[in-house]
Amino acid sequence: MAAYRTIAAPASAEIVEKKSRFIGQIAPVATEEEALAFIGGVKAEHRMARHNVYAYVLRGGRIRYTDDGEPAKTAGMPTLEAIQHAGLEDVAVVVTRYFGGVLLGTGGLVRAYTDATKAAIEAADVVTVSVCVDIILEVPYALYEPVCRLADACKAKLQESDFAENVLLTFRMLDGTQAPFLEKLTELTRAQTEIIVSAPYDAAF
Repeated sequence: MAAYRTIAAPASAEIVEKKSRFIGQIAPVATEEEALAFIGGVKAEHRMARHNVYAYVLRGGRIRYTDDGEPAKTAGMPTLEAIQHAGLEDVAVVVTRYFGGVLLGTGGLVRAYTDATKAAIEAADVVTVSVCVDIILEVPYALYEPVCRLADACKAKLQESDFAENVLLTFRMLDGTQAPFLEKLTELTRAQTEIIVSAPYDAAF
């Protein structure tokens, strides 16, 4: 699986354009069902709003958007294009508009929906998801710092450390890059330590 960019957690931001409030909300979603559930939740939260425009992009090229009553191509398309311009996948965005009494025109609407989506993306923690493995081992305290230095040199990121009688360490690294780290760990521990390698899985790295 190729690496892809998404967000770590839901985020939101608000802009005001000529008295109209535009509230952008973004969430990570893995399936169409998750996207629709998120969209439904936002619509329920803002049921009194004039418009709840949405767009989502899923891996594999699945996209969907709606103008939700705004003039064609002034709302859903700009929202979608802002997501795509940011290079994000597996995300859904809903931009809620509370009408302020002043018409914005087509250009104004495009700018407002684009800016609200961009603001929500900027508020989110963007991460790159790749195929990773965990390396788990228990070492004496004397080896804690040498193992961490070795991990840093091999581009393995420390995820957890449990300090008890010994130190239980969990590192994450890109699948396919672990061989040199495992070899050097075996040398450092003189093959006296069991080293567990997890099955590959998708994770932020």
